[in-house]
Amino acid sequence: MSARPELVRPDDAAIATAARCALRAIAALLQALGDGEHTLSLVADRTDDVMIPARADVSFGGAPARLTVLDSDEFQALCTLLTFALEGSTVRRALLVATTATEPQPRACGWTVRHGWLHPMDTADMRRAVTPCSGVNAVHRQVYTAPVLTQHADNDEESPRA
Repeated sequence: MSARPELVRPDDAAIATAARCALRAIAALLQALGDGEHTLSLVADRTDDVMIPARADVSFGGAPARLTVLDSDEFQALCTLLTFALEGSTVRRALLVATTATEPQPRACGWTVRHGWLHPMDTADMRRAVTPCSGVNAVHRQVYTAPVLTQHADNDEESPRA
């Protein structure tokens, strides 16, 4: 018997609903961030005590809407992890940080996954999340309050945690 808890796979309907929700969340997030080069970083704490990271670099332009993904496999992995985080049965906690390339310093904001959606992180928590450890050569990011992302569902059953 394993000391690590077992993952119980959610049913196909729950995964499909969460996948649609994840796509809406990514679209809302990119519209809120606006035009520019963005790095999306997601880390999920699964119920079996495994931490899973995902990262994708994207370029977004809003008029007309265009999305360029640097690595489609990385973007797909991030969307898949976000799907399971939003569905919630196999993920305890998840955090998504968006870093936008700006001069003189990149800007970052973040969201936590709660109740099947992305909710803005407190600025102080966000600052702690992106502060590099001492002795680590990392880019310092200017932290700002993440915008609230409006959740649009087709109906009440559309929410993965309804």
